[in-house]
Order: sequence, then structure tokens, then C-alpha cells
Amino acid sequence: MSALTDFFAGLGPWNWFIIGLFLMALETIIPGVHFLWFGLSAVIVGAIAMGLGDALSLPWQLTLFAVISVATVFGVRRFANAQTVESAEKDLNQRSAQYFGRIVVVEEDISDGRGRVRVGDTLWPASGSDAPKGSRVRITGANGTVFVVEPA
Repeated sequence: MSALTDFFAGLGPWNWFIIGLFLMALETIIPGVHFLWFGLSAVIVGAIAMGLGDALSLPWQLTLFAVISVATVFGVRRFANAQTVESAEKDLNQRSAQYFGRIVVVEEDISDGRGRVRVGDTLWPASGSDAPKGSRVRITGANGTVFVVEPA
């Protein structure tokens, strides 16, 4: 084991580049955009340590790594939140919300609070007060994929 520690001790600042590349490779295996910034921080510390030579001791390198890691994580988080795009279609990922307020026709009787309504060319499950087939109801909400309806 001593030979391995001697080997890595002899690499000096190159250890930071190895750690940085390892963390960046780990990001491709375990995605989540966390290891990438720590890997980038390790590479930056390696570059600084390479430039300063032996003037930067290991405790200072570790402190520098911690500070740069926190700065990159919060810096990227701030930048990423600024890239949020507002969509003209606010309910794009909530398909049922697009139909709130629409008047539709009951396709299967709503009895005991359950039935089906036709929205365009699709039948949707519906819940609400009893209504016979062919009657018109207004969509007022949704529980999952079940429309909540009331008489129109």
C-alpha cells in the first residue's frame, strides 16, 4: 500500500486533474448535474496548484476546492434558474387543465358519481352529480385523469 501512496504523492497537482476527470466521468454514469461541478472545481484547483507549485499546501488546496465547489454549484444554480422559459401554453404538461370550463357531452350515464364524457374524439372518466347520457356538463376540475363535472 505504501507504494501506491508514494505514487500518488509524487503526482502532486496532477492528482486534482485525475480526481476532476473521475468526477466528470462519474457524472455520465450517475446523472444529476452534481459531480460535474465538483469535477470542474478539482480541475481548477489542479491548475492553480500547478501554477503556484509547492507554495500551496494540501490543507489550502482542500480549502480552495471547497470554496470553488460551493461557488460553482451556487453559480450554476443561479444561472440555470435564470434560463427558465415562460410558455404561452401554461398547462402544456397538465392536459386535463386545458379543458377546465369547457362544456362537454355525457357519453355514459354519470350515476353514483361516476361516468364518461366525450372531449373531442376521446372518452374521459368523469365524476360529479348524476347526469343522463347526452346531457351537457361543464368541466370544473380534475382528479388525476378523472374530470370533475357539474351540470351546464
